[in-house]
Amino acid sequence: MKILLISLGLATSAFAEVKTETINMPMRDGIKLATDIYRDNTVTMAPVVLMRTPYDRTKQKSSAERWVKAGYIAVMQDCRGTRDSEGVMAPYNNEGQDGYDTLEWITRQPWCSGRVGMLGGSYVGAVQWQAAAEDPPGLAAITPQATWSSFYRNLYLGGSVRLSLISGWIAGNTPKPEGVKPADMSEALMRLPLGEVDSAIGWDMPWLDAFLTHPKPDGFWTRLDLTSRLPDLQLPALHVVGYYDYFSRESVGNFTIMQKQARDPKTRQQQRLILGPWDHGSVGKTKVAEVEFGPEAAMDTFALQIDWFDRHLKQDPAAQAKPFPPVRYFSMGDNVWHDAQNWPPEGFTATSYYLLSAGKANTRQGNGRLSREAPTQDEPSDTFRADPGNPTPSCPITETRPIKAAVWGPVDQSAIEDRDDVLVYSSEPMAEPLNFAGNAEAKLHVSTDTPDADWAVKLIDVHPDGFAQNIARGILRGRYRNSLLKPELMQPGKVYEITVDLGPVAATIAKGHQLRVDISGADFPLYDRNPNTAEGIFSNKTAIATEQVHHKTGALSRMVLPVK
Repeated sequence: MKILLISLGLATSAFAEVKTETINMPMRDGIKLATDIYRDNTVTMAPVVLMRTPYDRTKQKSSAERWVKAGYIAVMQDCRGTRDSEGVMAPYNNEGQDGYDTLEWITRQPWCSGRVGMLGGSYVGAVQWQAAAEDPPGLAAITPQATWSSFYRNLYLGGSVRLSLISGWIAGNTPKPEGVKPADMSEALMRLPLGEVDSAIGWDMPWLDAFLTHPKPDGFWTRLDLTSRLPDLQLPALHVVGYYDYFSRESVGNFTIMQKQARDPKTRQQQRLILGPWDHGSVGKTKVAEVEFGPEAAMDTFALQIDWFDRHLKQDPAAQAKPFPPVRYFSMGDNVWHDAQNWPPEGFTATSYYLLSAGKANTRQGNGRLSREAPTQDEPSDTFRADPGNPTPSCPITETRPIKAAVWGPVDQSAIEDRDDVLVYSSEPMAEPLNFAGNAEAKLHVSTDTPDADWAVKLIDVHPDGFAQNIARGILRGRYRNSLLKPELMQPGKVYEITVDLGPVAATIAKGHQLRVDISGADFPLYDRNPNTAEGIFSNKTAIATEQVHHKTGALSRMVLPVK
């Protein structure tokens, strides 16, 4: 019995008998990778969807069967050195060549139509770009979700490393010696120098040491920097990511490069970006951390991928005839979707919101103000002390959420805003809704009494009940203010203008809500602490920095938002 799925433009056998074959696929160096092939044996030839994963290919069984019932052949593979595959797991190190070899093998099979698409997110998304950069045979479309094209930019922002992310991931993917029990991660993340974090967790993790002790985008990272190769690709790509995802800048940047810089004009027209209100683990869901974004935030990513592959793998005329907006983005607050031709979307103007105070913006009870109007006279600077021994936490610490459990998603920031090491600048309640969409940044005039210091910035939507919802965040390590490759120490007391990137964001601050900016010297442990000594990454010495934010003629600190 055949059932037509009209909404997806597919003629699909809902009762296809899915057969699975497991093989050990040989790579060029003789290493064999465990691979499951899912087929409907009544189909002699079809396009193929490929997933290469370090997270156990067998967990993709139900997904693979859905693809077969949609008219595809599904191939699920364990990456080198993971689960049932031979070799040694070296994060991302072999994925380009292994991806090429896998695609070459698939296209030689009589059941392959010659067109293959890759799918998956995070690590499973990055291997798509790595394979694509090798120009493999048969790769006709990709769907990279929440991932990178530069591994350095995956781990580092403004010179600060995403400490809890990479430490937790490497610890979970590095063999643990028998009988060793991991130490408490909250304590381990406080270890200095950074190269000893693995020892603090409980065992040697060479890759973690390497990643944490190379804070500059130098030659160490070259092999895993594919960005310059993206314009050469002739490849349709569906880019999906959330604002709260640590890959948001990377995913949006990949889309922008492919849409604006691809040398092939047709490829420029074959890019699509979906930007939602999600963090890394909640793509397509409505509840993210402590905030419910409503039913509109729900998204069926499988349906998106089906549509994409029907266009570019099956080359189905009905699917190809349906127009699609290059950009579809969700506005937080009013919780509605918008279509656009580009990112940032047109129709928004960079608008300054000045940080003002009477010299005491510390805590939400202080006198920090946020205003569209520039001050008519100089105002006192604001001062806070950044203590590496007691860093400003990324999330309020509770009995159920210790510091190690910090999340990227939206949580009530009020408790953090009661700390004296946080400067808080709030607008008056909105008389009318404030709409913005694009890339936010803070232009600050700062000084410190140490040779280095960090400035962590959060953009906040304050609800009438006091719930302070973080909607964007960024950080900059002072010595990287001019160049990530060539750091320059700070002269104590000298005022510098710095730009802190807060990434892509779209939101409506509703009538009666307040817009707020928080500034501190740490965002720990989502990012590592700055020891403030500038003695280097192999030192364990720290110093308390007295940091200042200035509001005077020629040095007006401000938040810049793309406002409609």
